Amino acid sequence: MTLIWPRMLVCLLLVPLLVWGYVRLRRQRQTAVEGLGPLGMVQSPSGGSLGWRRHVPPGFFFAGLTFLLFGLSRPELPVSLPHIEGTVILAFDVSNSMLADDLEPSRIEAAKAAARTFVENQPSTIQIGVVAFGNGGLIVQQPTNVQGDVLTAVDRLSPQGGTSLGQGIFTALNAIAGEPIAIDEAALTAGELPEDRPPIDIDDYSSAVIILLTDGENQSAPDPLTVAQLAAEAGVRIYPVGIGSAEGAVLEIDGFNILTQLNEPALRQIASLTNGTYYQAADEAALQDIYRNIDLQMTIKGEKMEITSLLAGLGAFLFLLAGTLSMAWFGRIP
Repeated sequence: MTLIWPRMLVCLLLVPLLVWGYVRLRRQRQTAVEGLGPLGMVQSPSGGSLGWRRHVPPGFFFAGLTFLLFGLSRPELPVSLPHIEGTVILAFDVSNSMLADDLEPSRIEAAKAAARTFVENQPSTIQIGVVAFGNGGLIVQQPTNVQGDVLTAVDRLSPQGGTSLGQGIFTALNAIAGEPIAIDEAALTAGELPEDRPPIDIDDYSSAVIILLTDGENQSAPDPLTVAQLAAEAGVRIYPVGIGSAEGAVLEIDGFNILTQLNEPALRQIASLTNGTYYQAADEAALQDIYRNIDLQMTIKGEKMEITSLLAGLGAFLFLLAGTLSMAWFGRIP
């Protein structure tokens, strides 16, 4: 147990002073009673001798006062409370294909709307970051528990350019680590990482997840499976969310009509490699259900809890008990 205001313990000196005063008063009264002889016998309203009961209400009163005065020091106790904590990176595909309307009103707008719902429903123990990736990757918002900052970052996203799933995953890992990951990016881009390379240079992030919002179409290096293996080594799970449909939609980009389709097999491989789960979003409502099913880690963490209110409640209860017994036995409140 620790005390926030230990100096307030001096108030407890009031209790022995009151007890001393009570004992002295009882002795003076006892002397007076003995001087009266049989006429001085103190009796209860029913006619019986008070005996030990005369001391019970004051005892409860002094005990209640002790708890109240001790509570002034604001004691804290360590408690182990289960709660959800960790880091979630919302990695948005912002390539031109996310403008397709096979998910109303468009792939990107449906993903953003569902992401807002997810952010608003998270406790303050969850740090949320936002990554945007197209041909490259960009950390739009570092992980934070300030929901307003995350929502503003999501609103700023707009599609343009091609798609690199590998860059999206790698940028998300950098956001989780809080600094650039020390690795040969040239070898990563070539997809030729040596087998005897050292482990990824970040801590274990088994409480971190990446929600990969994409149609799964990959158009440039690095190989997403190679980068996903790095995430798996760091304990980071990836939950790919397939945005779009297998039938696809036709987009007009720079005067060309381009068919864009959901690539589910690639996203399933990424999920399997990182011990995550693949979800396919049929519409905005399905996206919101997906976010509710994301498996965030439950941990038990020791925290200090102030128990002043508990002590105050116990003290008030003892005061009430003292008053009740005094009324029942003596017909008065002490």
